[in-house]
Amino acid sequence: MRKSIIAAALASFAALAASVAPAHAAGKPTIPVIVKDTTSFYWQIVLAGARKAGQDLGVNVPELGAQSESDIAGQISILENAVAGKPAAVVIAPTEFKALGKPIDAAAKQVKIIGIDSAADSKAFTSFLTTDNVQGGRIAADGLAAAIAAKYGKAEGDVALITSLPGVGSLDQRAKGFKEEIAAKYPGLKLVADKVADGKATTALNIMTDLITANPKLRGVFASNLIMAQGAGQAVAENKKADAIKLIGFDSDDKLIGYLKDGTIAGLIVQDPYRMGYDGVKTALAASKGEKVQANVDTGANLITKANMDGAKQHALLFPKVK
Repeated sequence: MRKSIIAAALASFAALAASVAPAHAAGKPTIPVIVKDTTSFYWQIVLAGARKAGQDLGVNVPELGAQSESDIAGQISILENAVAGKPAAVVIAPTEFKALGKPIDAAAKQVKIIGIDSAADSKAFTSFLTTDNVQGGRIAADGLAAAIAAKYGKAEGDVALITSLPGVGSLDQRAKGFKEEIAAKYPGLKLVADKVADGKATTALNIMTDLITANPKLRGVFASNLIMAQGAGQAVAENKKADAIKLIGFDSDDKLIGYLKDGTIAGLIVQDPYRMGYDGVKTALAASKGEKVQANVDTGANLITKANMDGAKQHALLFPKVK
């Protein structure tokens, strides 16, 4: 009888230990990757990088995300459910700076949180991997100034900025870098419009169409993310303004690459989302094992134009392996 009681007690203790043990100690670790929008090509590239890291490193990588970047409540719920599963760590691209701050603080009390792409109002990230978005905005300003100078002889004239959503850390930083660079280096360029949309390409199309109508002297526009660049590019194409108005977009997909090839878009600021996803999982795994990781990692940004798009580096960034 005593032996059976001891055996039962040991079995109960083992079950309890297993339930609270770190995820990596129970075999193949689980590291969920939570993106802003699973339907966007950009986030599919991030997930492809994360998936490859999972294959290379022996990690189970659930691919999670909302159906749109504006679904803040959805991402918070996804984060809470992911943490409840007791993963080894979590990788997340916060969809909104303020709203995700406290949920990330709470999650980090239970598991290591690795941030990618966009910041949140939290100091609880173990590591943060992102493009230097302020620098990305500066590169956009330089690219726009160069395109305007190539057309008009000087970097001067009216320009505009279109931002996808308010309160998104990465977008706010791009706008900051763009405005600072214009003010510091290009006194001949005048920012005549600073528009904020609702995350939809149709809204960007309407904003760009209105800008074209209201500003006959408009010479350049920076559309600071993929969706805004799609809508703005469509407006430029439909109004046949590619020669007069130089458009710089951010990120790439087949549609934007087509616009780059035919001259509708003068340039694209392209990040390295594949690396962001891959290194996000790699960093999360190291952190879950107690290894020291970098607090901040810049994954880079590059200006790609029609003139350089066939270069080896640029081609790899434009045509990443998603599957």
